[in-house]
Amino acid sequence: MESHAARPATELAWQKILLREDWQHERARHQARVLPWVNDRVTRAGVAKKHPVYDFLFTYYSFRPAHLLRWSPGADVLLHDAAADELDWPLDSVPVDGGYVIPSSSFPEHRRGYLKWAQRYLTETARRMATFNCHGLHEWAMLYHENQPRHEQVPLRLSPQDIADVVERSELRCTHYDAFRFFTPEATPLNRTRLNRETTTDNDQPGCIHVTMDLYKFAYSIAPWCPSELVAEAFLLAVDARTIDMRASPYDLKDYGCTPIAIETATGKAEYIRAQRSLSERAAPLRTRLLMIYKALDSHETAGGDPLLH
Repeated sequence: MESHAARPATELAWQKILLREDWQHERARHQARVLPWVNDRVTRAGVAKKHPVYDFLFTYYSFRPAHLLRWSPGADVLLHDAAADELDWPLDSVPVDGGYVIPSSSFPEHRRGYLKWAQRYLTETARRMATFNCHGLHEWAMLYHENQPRHEQVPLRLSPQDIADVVERSELRCTHYDAFRFFTPEATPLNRTRLNRETTTDNDQPGCIHVTMDLYKFAYSIAPWCPSELVAEAFLLAVDARTIDMRASPYDLKDYGCTPIAIETATGKAEYIRAQRSLSERAAPLRTRLLMIYKALDSHETAGGDPLLH
């Protein structure tokens, strides 16, 4: 790492000072929360063992396990009495009198366009009324008249014909493009809305289980300027959302500890809606905090740039 002389404390502003014992405690707490998930993923990857529920959190989402384990206090927080070799994000930390800080002003200029797009997306999503009537049918639509399921190592709990019958007697109401784009060609025209990437901000709504999961992406996309405590909260929420998502699917996941939510029944639909509402309620304060961080980063000098949508 290139060495830099410590700047006088007056040259950089910070919102908070963490004493050595405090930031060491926060870092240890963060690592304890995510380490089981990191170790599980690394162990499975080492033996090429697939997990139909949790692999998604490390394949669809691009934050590496080693990066999830790293701790950051977020932007403009002084780590008092920290040494360079103790930092989890050394290349983004600036030495100042008394310790290190990750300044908001160091956020890359070429990503300023993304900040603006994300603020608009998070704001519009939060304003939109939450709906809870999709019943998790996106996974069913991905199997409609499909001979090669994505999770081919996992048995189905219903026959292909039964899956098709459920889809055909239901109204597909998916509002999230990144679920809709995996529908089979036969299922795509059955959806109430024809979604596309360009209208993502116009359709995503806070009741959607995938929108809830994606808060993790919005957190790690601005790491280490986003506090790792918030990244972990969003990750653990994504774990729970993904679990509900797959429990409501037509896959038989009992061997993975997932009891089915039988959304093909009235009881199952009601159970799914309750879980969906609970996840949405947990997501709301995280979305608010993320939006505040995005706004704070964007309040510094800005420059243009193409939004990095996904």
